Amino acid sequence: GMVSNWTKIPPPLFKKVVIVLIDALRDDFVFGSKGKQFMPYTTQLVEKGTSYSFIAEAKPPTVTMPRIKALMTGSIPGFIDVIVNLNSPALLDDNLIWQAKTAGKRIIFYGDDTWVKLFPQHFMEYDGTTSFFVSDFTEVDDNVTRHLDRVLKREDWDLLILHYLGLDHIGHMTGPNSPLVGPKLHEMDNILKKIHISLLSKEEASLPNLLVVCGDHGMSETGSHGGSSEGEVHTPLLFISSAFEKRSGPLTQPELVQQTDIASTLAVGLGLPISRNNVGNLILPVLGGKTMREQLRFVHLNGFQLSRLLQENTPAYEKDPGYEHFKIAEKSHGNWIRLYLEGNNSEILLNLGKKVLKQYLEALKTLSSSLSKQVAQYDMYSMMVGTVIIIEVLLLLLISVPKALSSQAEFEVPLSPPLFSLLFYLMCLMLCAVHVIVCTSAESLCYFCSMSWLTAVGVMMLISALLCSILSAIAKVSENSTLPLKNPVVFSSSWSEIDVVILAGTIGHVLSLGASSFIEEEHQTWYFLINTLCLMLCQELCRNNFLLKECDPQYSTTVKHTFDSIGEASEYKNIDIPAPGIGHSELGKTTSSAEFMKGSDKWISLASPWIILICCRLLRSLNQTGIQWAHRPDFGHWLTSSEHKSELSFLAAVSLFMIFFLVQRRCSLVSKIAMALGLLGVYSYRAAIGNVMFPWQHDSKDISNRFKTTKFLICSFVFTGTKDLLKSQVISADSSLKSTGLCEVYSGLVLLAALLFRPHNLPVLVFCLLIQTMMTKYIWRPLKFDAAQITIMHYWFGQSFFYFQ
Repeated sequence: GMVSNWTKIPPPLFKKVVIVLIDALRDDFVFGSKGKQFMPYTTQLVEKGTSYSFIAEAKPPTVTMPRIKALMTGSIPGFIDVIVNLNSPALLDDNLIWQAKTAGKRIIFYGDDTWVKLFPQHFMEYDGTTSFFVSDFTEVDDNVTRHLDRVLKREDWDLLILHYLGLDHIGHMTGPNSPLVGPKLHEMDNILKKIHISLLSKEEASLPNLLVVCGDHGMSETGSHGGSSEGEVHTPLLFISSAFEKRSGPLTQPELVQQTDIASTLAVGLGLPISRNNVGNLILPVLGGKTMREQLRFVHLNGFQLSRLLQENTPAYEKDPGYEHFKIAEKSHGNWIRLYLEGNNSEILLNLGKKVLKQYLEALKTLSSSLSKQVAQYDMYSMMVGTVIIIEVLLLLLISVPKALSSQAEFEVPLSPPLFSLLFYLMCLMLCAVHVIVCTSAESLCYFCSMSWLTAVGVMMLISALLCSILSAIAKVSENSTLPLKNPVVFSSSWSEIDVVILAGTIGHVLSLGASSFIEEEHQTWYFLINTLCLMLCQELCRNNFLLKECDPQYSTTVKHTFDSIGEASEYKNIDIPAPGIGHSELGKTTSSAEFMKGSDKWISLASPWIILICCRLLRSLNQTGIQWAHRPDFGHWLTSSEHKSELSFLAAVSLFMIFFLVQRRCSLVSKIAMALGLLGVYSYRAAIGNVMFPWQHDSKDISNRFKTTKFLICSFVFTGTKDLLKSQVISADSSLKSTGLCEVYSGLVLLAALLFRPHNLPVLVFCLLIQTMMTKYIWRPLKFDAAQITIMHYWFGQSFFYFQ
């Protein structure tokens, strides 16, 4: 009693701990209707068993590697970890796994190999499974479960970690409402039952065992993750142990905790030091069965660690409210200890203990909040340097692109004059002076300041050179604009309504990205823009066919010849790509093509914008997207439900037939046969994984062979097409060979898209090809749009079709 023992780590509360991490386990998969239906054993433990259940909130980015970091270190990873997620380096921060290994704990791991990369040489035994084969729903989990019976019989381990990936893969491929989710949850329930029964049978009187069930992140309504929607950030968290009292009374809504709280709770449960950079709080109910003295000791350890972390990161830490509350709680704790050591067992001691515990919990909450805000303090100087370089490159592109897409298609950025100008040297000198001032006065660590001086000077020279190049390019453009034009007919241009709409729409979309609400509902911007564009195209076609007067007699013969050459070019074996060399820009857009639009073509051209509008409206009903309406049912949900599998199969088959019709109508017989086999392989693959039904008998070997055939055909299309393109460019300069090469590459890419699209989204690909065909044949060619206009229209429709999926 004379010497304080707060520096000593408390003894462990649990002998063996099993952590079962189910990737993309959403909270309603356990606590909702799906849990009651498919996870009966887990639901029984939650409602009536010896367990504590919580909803753990994960901070964005909700991808696997940053979430594992949060679970094991108790810290909040940054967004750079999204990139690092693709190739995880070893985790060097203080973490639970390192502390357990240092303390002599024997750790076994099976599951996602991200753990093996983060914690090399930490596991006594491990078997990693790769997370990138997202079409694998079965083997990736069986490779974890196959070790389970053998390990549970053994006694030579203290910590067992299992990371199951199958549910995450199902979400990515078919979404959270897929019929495959239920059987996978039932499989996980049986695994948890097996582990729990085994832990109970091997318990000793001294220390109980603990089973922790959690998810690293959730799943959105479309099956993806990474964002901040409720489905993505809310995951279930279960602590199951015989040390807890059986639940009684009605089931209440699980309490919300932070995912970072798990690390500190497990550290105390295993008798380990709390990780140095932990910002989480202890989940007290898990430790609530202990005496008041032990509970106060646990929360004091957590508060001491948080206050020390605050001291390291905040110069004025003494004025922080959390630190002040912690010091007040610490004094009250000292008074309680004094009474306790005097042998006072009255009601006053119990009430004072509860008061001190409440003070500690409030201090922990405030300290955790202060430390979490520290993560949001960004390296502004480095970000500003990067932003300046990006803006300079963007300005250079904006100056050069209009010239590059003009009829002459030539533009030269002058480099020599800027690099030998006085402005360049003055800019370098000024920027280097700013760099010295910022780096010598900055209190916090700055990435750009940590670079070598030689590298920093190089960056300053790049910024200066880009600025001088921009000024030189602007001067050259101004100089050229003042020169007299040799051919005013070629270069005179007036802005049409279409040009204004395209420019205003593009700039408007860029400006809309300044508001998070517009980003979350960006699809609405694109839907509005393509609808407006279709109406403008309808007006332009009507004007072109009905309102324009006939051309001057001197141009009529040339115009007729031009349109005939367009017709001949369209007979090439290309896929809706205007043939080169059909410009004749001197005719301008004042020339009417109405006299050359024969019969039905004229009326199809006039109807095209309205047909496109109808197609886009139908596609909007297929998939709800964004944030506000994503939860509402749509036609895609109806199609993917198990009771409408036959309708989905019929729609997929019709869509694949339409794709074949739209793509191969101008290709050779061999290409048509290859494309038909490839599309048949696509349907076979979808039937093999259970998305659609086979109308004929099949076996798994036949399906496997067809899937391999489809992949082979895609590679063959792209390879032969690229070969023909290179041959036409380098050796023979044959335009028909070039068209054939484009056709092959195009067919291969469409076949690849058909293979990757979900079955209910195949109509999106059909309408995409249909609208592209109609736009090319009945709108772009008759109206003689230039390369810049067609490029931007392609971009607008491409963005819209991305959201239609």
